[in-house]
Amino acid sequence: MQHDRGFNTGLLHTGEAHGFGQREILPPISQVTAFEYESMEELERVFAHKSMGYAYTRIGNPTVAAFEQKINALEGGIGAIATSSGMAAISSTLLALCESGDEIIAGTGLYGGTLDLLRDLEKLGIHTVFADVINKENIDRLVTDRTKAVFAEVISNPSLNVLDIHEASEAAHNAGIPLIVDSTTATPYLVRPFSFGADIVIHSTSKYINGGGNAIGGIIVDGGKFSWDFNKHSALSGHRKYGKMAFLLRLRTDLWENLGGCMAPVNAYLSFTGVDTLGLRMERICENADALAHALSGEDDISVNYLTLEDHPYHSFVDTQFKGYGGGILSFRAGSKERAFRIINSLKYARIASNIGDIRTLVIHPMSTLYIHTDAPETEAAGVYEDTVRVSVGIEDKEDLINDFRKAVRESRQ
Repeated sequence: MQHDRGFNTGLLHTGEAHGFGQREILPPISQVTAFEYESMEELERVFAHKSMGYAYTRIGNPTVAAFEQKINALEGGIGAIATSSGMAAISSTLLALCESGDEIIAGTGLYGGTLDLLRDLEKLGIHTVFADVINKENIDRLVTDRTKAVFAEVISNPSLNVLDIHEASEAAHNAGIPLIVDSTTATPYLVRPFSFGADIVIHSTSKYINGGGNAIGGIIVDGGKFSWDFNKHSALSGHRKYGKMAFLLRLRTDLWENLGGCMAPVNAYLSFTGVDTLGLRMERICENADALAHALSGEDDISVNYLTLEDHPYHSFVDTQFKGYGGGILSFRAGSKERAFRIINSLKYARIASNIGDIRTLVIHPMSTLYIHTDAPETEAAGVYEDTVRVSVGIEDKEDLINDFRKAVRESRQ
């Protein structure tokens, strides 16, 4: 995206859908499994990647491609691949880079589903080495000749630990490995990780990208600046002739295509139209979250966790990395699981649901849901305790949210 215009202007006028037969201003939903050709020779060229075209929706679809192009332009990459879910995006990325015997360095405070995935990768011989903080000191200490990537969340959920993208990328690059970031909770509105040195950006598009809570999806964006050492990253060696495009080609023509984790065309359409309002939604969401966090911090018997609070350990990143915003997630500790449940159950406007990034405010008890299969040390590293309540703030009127949560907190004391 051009940097001489505002976020919303760029969002609406970059990566636009073009080339459709009826001059549509939005990409039509190409809800088909296969595409017809005039001759077998033509279809052969498409399958051999010698001619542009679509053959089968699992390996390419014009609606999905339009969404990929939009997010790629938004992040400033060289290419993007949309997947069936955020977890499919993470698993495809790691499997594209790693073989049995390889290692990944990752932060401990990851989303519960990601921790489960990393345990599954252990069974395939891909080992994860965890660090409490992903920083230069820990990367330098943990990296070995088997390490193939550093993986971290830009803003962890719900602990709200922040990755110093610039420091982590420099340390990773010095070790000859890429930095992969999950930027789901930060969104491109708060930060574009490529500008701080990240190499691969992942989103669960089911969250803020979509915004309406109506389509599961994920996306992988390649920054295209990492210089691959094909002796070190031998999983990419079959695509060495593509140079800096090797990861993207390996991902699209091997892992993504063969594992079948493609995005459905209708989900691509819903996400394409949803992302158009990302800037407007995030501005309102961040404003609401900031107001709610400060209001709840005045309640003496709960402990509030939000980046814009002055005493937050990562408060400085609000201005240096996130353009003055704290994001849409806050959490608080209620003192006990029973009280946490009482607060959640008495809220009028917050929906009890496991998603984040919706236009509606969503609330959940993470310990009994998202981290129900996670060991105690891992849950604590993720900022999850028996009394933790996570709030994904929506776009409701902030006064209503503040009154609703204050009422629930105060009545829970009785």
